[in-house]
Parts: sequence; structure tokens; C-alpha cells
Amino acid sequence: MRPFLTPLIVACALFMENLDSTIVSTSLPAIAADLHQDPIALKLTMTSYLLAQAVLIPASGWAADRFGARTVFRMAILVFTLGSILCGLSSTLPQFVAARVVQGCGAAMMAPVGRLALMRSVERSELVRALAWLTIPALIGPMLGPPVGGFISTYLHWRWNFWINVPIGVVGIILVSRYIGEFRQDPAPFDTRGFVLSGFGLSSLIFGLTVLPRGFLPFEAAMALILFGLICLILYVRHALTAPSPILDLSLFRVPTYRASIIGGTLFRVGVGATPFLLPLMLQLGFGMTPFQSGLTTFVATAGALIMKATAATALQRFGFRKVLLFNGVTSSLLLAAIGLFGPATPQALLMATLFAGGFFRSLQFTALNALAYADIEAAQLSKATSFYAVAQQLALSGGVAFAAAALEIAREWSGGALGAQEFPPAFFAVALISATSLLAFLPLARDAGARMSGHKGEEEIAKTDPA
Repeated sequence: MRPFLTPLIVACALFMENLDSTIVSTSLPAIAADLHQDPIALKLTMTSYLLAQAVLIPASGWAADRFGARTVFRMAILVFTLGSILCGLSSTLPQFVAARVVQGCGAAMMAPVGRLALMRSVERSELVRALAWLTIPALIGPMLGPPVGGFISTYLHWRWNFWINVPIGVVGIILVSRYIGEFRQDPAPFDTRGFVLSGFGLSSLIFGLTVLPRGFLPFEAAMALILFGLICLILYVRHALTAPSPILDLSLFRVPTYRASIIGGTLFRVGVGATPFLLPLMLQLGFGMTPFQSGLTTFVATAGALIMKATAATALQRFGFRKVLLFNGVTSSLLLAAIGLFGPATPQALLMATLFAGGFFRSLQFTALNALAYADIEAAQLSKATSFYAVAQQLALSGGVAFAAAALEIAREWSGGALGAQEFPPAFFAVALISATSLLAFLPLARDAGARMSGHKGEEEIAKTDPA
């Protein structure tokens, strides 16, 4: 029972985090009105959350080794739940911002340490099936968040957006304590210099990429943050090449499967990660749907993702990582581009069928990428590998929104009019192209890459065992 229970426990915690982040953005106008603040001032709540995550994620692997993966994961859920309670109790803007910092600290440890706890709890032969569950929160959260947040803020009260995390968090802590084992090892001394450089670099870069398309800061200020972040990260790379045990270990790139998953996965996520930003805008501004209608339409992609989890392990065992990533990468990119061909007159059934198929293939690609990353990573390197992987995901998702917004703005400048249905096709084509470039990272993979995890037998091995 545990091979399936453990990923469900971890997935529920990650779902709580993903849902919360999208709910908050939908509820900001209601929160601002209740706190007697300008909605623009509520940007501080998004900023504080992102900065707390960016600073602490690199330290998650070291903390899991030092204090134990179960202990840190359980504490992360507790901190996130307490932060949610404090958000719901906030009556002033400073209180709300401080509560979001607490939430961000918990979220920073939940994803990487939860994934680490999963990998150390499940047999390698079952890991692909287990990791399939972890793709669901990333797909459901951004699509379910807007309609749920809008419904709660409209018919209940915005504070319930945070209080619904409390029962989920309590149940999660109990289940983690009962069903997830403790795993720890003696870590190297903490890399303080690397922590400072990566913290400043990642927080500046991720925050700059996040606010750039939203107008929270002047364009020049956002670009200055991005530039400062890049400089800090360049200094970190110089430090990591000589440090005995850097907090983000660049030597992991020597593992071909991990390198392909990080580089290809980042490019794929930059393209696909733009969908939750572009699609609701197109449906509402371009097609004239209400926010609730838009949410119900985009949610169909989740159904495709849910069906995928039953087929991912079989597909990888039958075809192997390389073939699945290449074929599925092409298919996902084409389905993403196909959204740009639709217009207000497109039959609803055709639109929803395309979104359903897109959800299925994107989820399969995420599952394959998540599994391939750890296919050849030794147990002693797992904690650092999960930290690095979480950082890459954060950068890719932030970069995806920034790239999509830039493509949309360029399309609007070309048309010279207000934002309408005609501006979205170029944006979808652009992000689909970025997603397709991920194939370049998968082409060099060996045909039997990750076979130890997928169970795939190459053609030569099949020939040896097949008497025909």
C-alpha cells in the first residue's frame, strides 16, 4: 500500500501549495478592499512569498540531510499551515505580508523535500508510477485556483481561501508522521557563501522575471533586478567550481540523464508554463467568457492529466525515456500551438478536446522528466539533486510567464490596438516554439537512458530474449 500512499501524501501537500498560490492572485481585489488598501499595494504579498521561496529552496537538501527528510517535510507543512492561519487572521497589510513570508518559508521546503522523501520511501522500480502523481498538483493548481478563489471570495469570504489549508495541513502532518519513514545522512559543512550568493541571485532573478510582465515595478527596476540576479549567479558558479561541497552542486550536470532533464525540462516548462497565464486571458479577453466559464473550460486539461497517471509507467517501459520525450515533446508542442489557431467561433467541443489532449501529453512529459532526472543519481546525491531540480522549476515557471507576456505585448504593438483575440495566436506559437526546443536536449540521450528505472529493454536486449 505504501508505494501508492506515499506519493499521494506528498502530492496532496504540493497541491495545497499550488492551489494557494493561484487562489491568492484571484482574491487580491477582495483582500485589498477588506484591508482598505490599493490593490497595487498587495503586490508586496506576492513579492514576500516569492523571495522567501527563492532564498530557502537551495538549503532544502542540506536541511533534509541534517535533520531528516520526514522531519523537515512535516515541519514545512506545519509552517505553511501556520502561515495560512496567520493570513486568514490578518487585519493590516504588514501583518498579511509577514504571514505570506511564513507561508513562503514552508513552501520552499515542501516541494524539494517532499520529492526527496518520496524517492527514499519508494523502490526504484515503482518510482515512475509514484512520480506520476506529482505532476497532478502542478497541472490542477493553476487551473482550479482561479474558479475556486473567485467562488470563495464572491460567495464566502477571502479569508476562507487560507483557512481551507488548515484541515489539509493537519491531515498531512498526521499521515507523514505515520506512513513516511525518516531518512537522514551526515551532510557536509553548510555552504554559507554559496547560500548568500544563490539567495541574492535567485530571489532577484525570479522576482524580476515575475514582476516584469505584471507592471508591479517600472521596467528599468525589474531589468536591474534581473541583471543583479544574473551577476550574483555568475559569482555563485565561480564559487561552486572550487567549493568542496556547494549548496547547489554543478557537478550533477556530468550525469547525462540529469543534465537532459534539467536543460530540456527547463525549456519545456518555459513554454508550457505560460499556458496558465495566456489561456485564461484569451478565453476572457479574446473569446468573451466570464472568469467562471474560463475556469471550467481550462479545467478539462486536468482530466487528461489524471488519466495519464495510469499510463505513464507502461509507456516508459514499452518505449523508453528517449522515445517518449522526443515524440511526446513534439506532440505537446503542436497541441500548444493548436490553441493559437482557435477563435471565438471555434466549437467548444473542439477546444475542450484539444485542452484535454494537451493536459494528457504535458503530464506524461512532466512525469518522464521528473523520473529521468533521478534515474542515474546515487543515493548520496539525492538531496542536492532535488534542491537543484526545484530551483530549475522555479526559474522556468517565472521565465515562462515573462516570455508569454513579452510575446503578447509585441503582438499588441504590431496590431496597434487593444488586447483582443488576434493578439494571442502569435504568443501561443512563440511559447510552443520554445517548448519544442527542449527536443535538442533529449536527442543526445542513449537509447537505453534511464532503463534501470523505466524497465525498458532495448532492441538488442529484446532480440536476445525473444526466441523468434
